[in-house]
Amino acid sequence: MKEEQATGHLPGGNFAPAASPPASTVLHTPDDAIQAGETSIPTRGENMPAYHARPKDAASSLPIVIVVQEIFGVHEHIRDICRRLALEGYLAIAPELYFRQGDPNEYADIPTLFSGLVSKVPDAQVLADLDHVANWAARNGGDAHRLMMTGFCWGGRITWLYAAHNPQLKAAVAWYGKLVGEKSLNSPHYPVDVAINLNAPVLGLYGAEDTSIPPETVETMRHALRAANANAEIIVYPEAGHAFNADYRPSYHEESAKDGWQRMLQWFVRYGAKK
Repeated sequence: MKEEQATGHLPGGNFAPAASPPASTVLHTPDDAIQAGETSIPTRGENMPAYHARPKDAASSLPIVIVVQEIFGVHEHIRDICRRLALEGYLAIAPELYFRQGDPNEYADIPTLFSGLVSKVPDAQVLADLDHVANWAARNGGDAHRLMMTGFCWGGRITWLYAAHNPQLKAAVAWYGKLVGEKSLNSPHYPVDVAINLNAPVLGLYGAEDTSIPPETVETMRHALRAANANAEIIVYPEAGHAFNADYRPSYHEESAKDGWQRMLQWFVRYGAKK
């Protein structure tokens, strides 16, 4: 994977205000070997903004990876994840899943972003919108029979839920998504509740130093997966905290992030990327 370390303003977009300023470790993936840009996806009578990336001059239908955002929306880091996946041969698509409720760029800090926007987005709406993303990808150069997903933080939790929602999903990788939590009308289920319903193999990537996801909740999820005889695996990195793949944040843990990335790619090849 070809990457460049960069500082300051990056081409192709900016980081969400609540996540700024970017750390010196931020990576930018060149786009000279890929096609990338903004698009919109019809979903339930509205047009949802999205970012997509794919290899240039792809000769046949591509395996699809839906990339589910962190709480910060589809900002520069998530766009770069799409570009990295495109360099690996995937059609990667990241939809703006808050678009009905608001714009994360209007929030300057994480607590206000969560209370003012993120908590107002219903899971049922998100899962239905993701179905439309999968359909769009299949109509725009993607192979519907090779549908995969990865998500980070907020998107990590959604990834577990979507693996129990869509029987067409072939493989999923959830990065530090919350496994248990306080339920609400908008969020009636957590991954531990849907372990028995998983349709696709799920790889969970977590940090032992993550104070927002205590180790006992990871063990609770492992027990639920074993009880359900689910095809799933959870890796816990001893020295990593939350958001250890977020190279634009101080939480970035390079060794764990690189290992997790390779494990993700191997998981996709093993379960979903092959014809």
